[in-house]
Amino acid sequence: MNLARRCGVLLHVSSLPNRHGVGDFGPRAHEFIDFLADGGQEVWQMLPLAPINAGAGNSPYSSYSAFAGNTLFISPELLVRQGVLRSRDVEPLPDFPLDRVDYGAAAAWREKILEQAFDNAFPGLRADSGFDAFCRKADFWLDDYCLFAALKREHKGVPWLSWPRGLRLREPDALEQARERLGYDILRERYFQYLFSLHWKNLRDYAATRGVSLLGDVPIYVSLDSSDVWAHRELFELDREGLPIYCAGAPPDYFSETGQMWGNPVYDWAFQEKDGFSWWAERLRHESERFDMIRLDHFRGFCGFWQVPACEPTAENGLWIPGPGARFFNAMKERVPGLCILAEDLGVITEDVVALMSEFEFPGMKILQFAFSADMGKNSYIPHNIPVQSAVYTGTHDNNTSRGWFSDELDEEGRRRFCDYAGRHVSADSAADVMIRMALGSVASLCIIPMQDYLNLGADGRMNMPGVAGGNWGWRLRSDMTTRGLAERMLFLARIYGRTEG
Repeated sequence: MNLARRCGVLLHVSSLPNRHGVGDFGPRAHEFIDFLADGGQEVWQMLPLAPINAGAGNSPYSSYSAFAGNTLFISPELLVRQGVLRSRDVEPLPDFPLDRVDYGAAAAWREKILEQAFDNAFPGLRADSGFDAFCRKADFWLDDYCLFAALKREHKGVPWLSWPRGLRLREPDALEQARERLGYDILRERYFQYLFSLHWKNLRDYAATRGVSLLGDVPIYVSLDSSDVWAHRELFELDREGLPIYCAGAPPDYFSETGQMWGNPVYDWAFQEKDGFSWWAERLRHESERFDMIRLDHFRGFCGFWQVPACEPTAENGLWIPGPGARFFNAMKERVPGLCILAEDLGVITEDVVALMSEFEFPGMKILQFAFSADMGKNSYIPHNIPVQSAVYTGTHDNNTSRGWFSDELDEEGRRRFCDYAGRHVSADSAADVMIRMALGSVASLCIIPMQDYLNLGADGRMNMPGVAGGNWGWRLRSDMTTRGLAERMLFLARIYGRTEG
């Protein structure tokens, strides 16, 4: 990681403002990059860009693909500018809420206009050299994903494990018949992914002109109901019918007496190692072309992971299984040159995880909301213990906002310790500013602040509450929030703490 002092903001694309129901790669995203650059912010961190599953609560961490893009992020405004749609194709707009994402309504409307875009583009698509080049470059994953998506539509969204046996087990005759039967739908899905790639490249190129680096997020596991598992069953611990033998999870701890059953199939690491972890190399190459740096979620799973028999009702009877460790990262270093990783090393981290991060010089994450324990002087998250090679956060997408945390989650003793450390009285109104200053003032080379903290929002600005099935991932930035005054304040703070030359 670049050890120059830098700072940035955490905000998912879905949270950007616009009139179209959910944030996207259009003009408001470009304006947000301008806002960041004007505010001395050199990094924009976002969550995974993968297609979401309404049945999994619209979480960007539970996707139908580890490679495909979320078509909700294709910009209607850019489609009009491209000439693929006419202005009247996107009017009149439904009455979408401006401060929350209504995923169902937004998806239905955007699907309608994307289908119109495809109908308009279809006559000339075969002669589109850009489309052809995209399809050839994405060949590793695109064919399987688009067939999977077309079959999903045909089978009314049911999981692939419930498809007819020939399709479920990918028998050649069944797949060939499906390709012939669904040719138009498959081509449409290819076109949607092409549009996603065009609009993303446009945004990434613009970020580069403004000196803003993009930090992405790669979940370690993939969903069972995904094109990746369906097309590459050999990579996972599955039985002959495609059902998981083991699932990933977390062992019982202070927060859960029975542990956590995540439901993701675990990898057959021994099999993957035989070909040098090729699937993972393709995945990380794909992400490193999208982003300047990637956050590797659940990093400890590469050292060891909690494996639970799939038949178990809870995670209590699991086992720690060794992961591929240094062998994996040596292969990635050789096969994906220039790969820049931030390790998500939160939770209980063992010495082997620390050693692996040290061997490959991967920075870890330090979350200030975890710092103010009874032994805060020795706490590894407290600002004076944070190392240079790390990324410091006030909180992440899984945490409350700093104001909400101070008001609702710290007990009286915790608030007292926080005030003692700050050296001043801190109220709910000032807690976020104090946390931001602590983070920016630490020696960590990278400092990332959730946008909600710069806005001093309470718990109603929270992005996700882990363990709660519904109501997450919906918070949105209003267009009147990114003011010139706020950008000037962010720049002022970045300069004070030596995190910008702007």
